[in-house]
Amino acid sequence: QVQVAESGGDLVKAGGSLRLSCVASGSRFTIIKTTWYRQAPGRQREEVASIQENGATSVLASVQGRFAISRDDAKNAVDLQMSSLKPEDAGVYYCRAFGITHSTSRTFDVWGQGTRVTVMS
Repeated sequence: QVQVAESGGDLVKAGGSLRLSCVASGSRFTIIKTTWYRQAPGRQREEVASIQENGATSVLASVQGRFAISRDDAKNAVDLQMSSLKPEDAGVYYCRAFGITHSTSRTFDVWGQGTRVTVMS
């Protein structure tokens, strides 16, 4: 079974930077799409950024120019580099991976437990 785990969440001051990582593990697999989401207290969960197997990316309009998503296939990792952080960026960030396992040729759609980002105003 494929699993993903997020790391990198921390407490930062407004204007600071953080790099979040989503690392996949398990049996041999191919990830077709990885998506970062976030959820702030009292707000709906929203998609922040995604990256596909073909390299195509999408980024939430409100974070464009400040956030960047990248992939490291050797590490089975997808990173979210965040800069110029604002208080409204605070929340729990989740990673979701969709792909195919090689052994069974079955698709998977898995979520991590999340990592918390706190931004001080």
